Amino acid sequence: MKTIISTSLGLLVLISAIGTILPVDGRASDDIAYKSRDALIPANQTEKKMQQHPYVGMWVTADGRIRQELLPNGRYDEARGSRQSAYQGRYEVTGNRINYWDDTGFTADGLFVDIDTLHHGGMTFFRQR
Repeated sequence: MKTIISTSLGLLVLISAIGTILPVDGRASDDIAYKSRDALIPANQTEKKMQQHPYVGMWVTADGRIRQELLPNGRYDEARGSRQSAYQGRYEVTGNRINYWDDTGFTADGLFVDIDTLHHGGMTFFRQR
């Protein structure tokens, strides 16, 4: 009995450390997207929702130092200076507002002031065409 409890606790610690639960067969699944640390939604629902806005693509500050790519699957990838993929996470667009959930748990938001201009984090981004 003690061995079973110890093994179960070890498994819980391992799950907490890696931040995910694998199916019984041990393979990771692409069918799950993380809405938050506590709620899961099917990836295909996120992807369908994310593809229905006009803001997908690369957004860059005027000096080119920060580059943020909004991917059609509801993910973003942000580079800063020479550091590629400095921040990555999930985003949602509602009207002209954008909300970000970084993979580390950080959250942020922004506002598309027109089709080619994004205000986010005290900075102005321009669509790169």
